Amino acid sequence: MKSVMLAAAAAALLASSATAQPAKAPAVPATLSLTRLDCGSIHVSDFDVFSDTYLYPDQPKQLTASCYLVRHGDQYLLWDTGVAGPAKEWVFTISLKQRIVDQLARLKLTPADVDYVGVSHYHDDHTGQAKDFPQATLLMGSGDWEAVKKRPETAARFKPWIDGGAKVEPVTRDKDVFGDQSVVVLDMPGHTPGHKALLVRLKSGAVLLTGDLYHATEQVANRGVPSFNTDRADTLASFDRFQAIARNLKAKVIIQHEPADIAKLPAFPKAAE
Repeated sequence: MKSVMLAAAAAALLASSATAQPAKAPAVPATLSLTRLDCGSIHVSDFDVFSDTYLYPDQPKQLTASCYLVRHGDQYLLWDTGVAGPAKEWVFTISLKQRIVDQLARLKLTPADVDYVGVSHYHDDHTGQAKDFPQATLLMGSGDWEAVKKRPETAARFKPWIDGGAKVEPVTRDKDVFGDQSVVVLDMPGHTPGHKALLVRLKSGAVLLTGDLYHATEQVANRGVPSFNTDRADTLASFDRFQAIARNLKAKVIIQHEPADIAKLPAFPKAAE
């Protein structure tokens, strides 16, 4: 009897394996592109605040506020949303020439065409125009999302999502946005509790957008940690992980506040592909 049962089980297993379909690999989209947008500029009167070891005494610095549009087939991800408008606060003098919605219009897109708004972190120079996209799903580090809800002045920029009228996905670790590893939100905490970077695997090669892991080229070599980062140890660990990813993928690194790095990508309205 036992041999009969074993034979029947084996036959059933062979039959099921013969009819089983192999798992399909995620399809890479025919169109994957990265467009840089002008989302403001920032003059820093004392760049030494970007080092907790006094690396840049009495040094001014001109930074850019950049954000990016990722096209994945017929879907769009807006990465960071720049400054809200001209302002002067602490050591920062902020200016803005053109809003994101106006630049999208030049690409024949509206805010409703944006499926995802991904923000590297909650600081106002990266989230200033977020509420212009209330129909998009918000992707934000879970640590930052919790911090936002405790800060009334910051929460106002996320009203559509806090009120529940728009969808939010707090991201704990990494997130494969479109399910095919072509666009991945990377966990890089330290600058803020839930700080993220972005990997975009274009046909021409991988691109890494830093968020505020770095603010300027010199920080890569001297491992400068801003005095206002939330966790020094996490920042240093994120430096190590980011550089390892950049080496292994031979990625083009774009420091989002560094004008020389922004220039590595085609000028708007052209896109990198």
